[in-house]
Amino acid sequence: MTRARLNIFIEPEHARRLEDVSAHRGVSKSSVIAAALSSFLSPDAMDQREAAMAKRLDRLSRQFDRLERDQSILIEALALYVRHYLTLALPVPENQQEAVRAQGRARYAQFIEQLARHIQRGRSLVREIHEEIGPLDGVDAAAGGVDGEGAT
Repeated sequence: MTRARLNIFIEPEHARRLEDVSAHRGVSKSSVIAAALSSFLSPDAMDQREAAMAKRLDRLSRQFDRLERDQSILIEALALYVRHYLTLALPVPENQQEAVRAQGRARYAQFIEQLARHIQRGRSLVREIHEEIGPLDGVDAAAGGVDGEGAT
């Protein structure tokens, strides 16, 4: 079988890797390049690469959808908490505002420390609470209120 002669220019790093692979496998550089070209130009290889890429994109899409869902839940939970807090919070008299601010700063610092410990542990507070209280078997959703808006 006759072969076509090609003169190619490749990056020095690729030349070094080609030399290493051919020496390691005990084959010529031409045979390594021929095998690489066959693999690259093969329609099956193209389909396999496309399928692998589609699979990765599908996985990334599902991960993104979960992140988007989790973010929506987080935003909704925060909005419900803020509405609840603002509904129940009493106005602070003028003469007590400085003391309340100091207490707020202390509570915030404590919150940040607790958050840092929780993140370092790598454990989800939501999962931890769910495990502590267990599933809500037999609880009427209207009475318990999954969305926090049930009867009180």
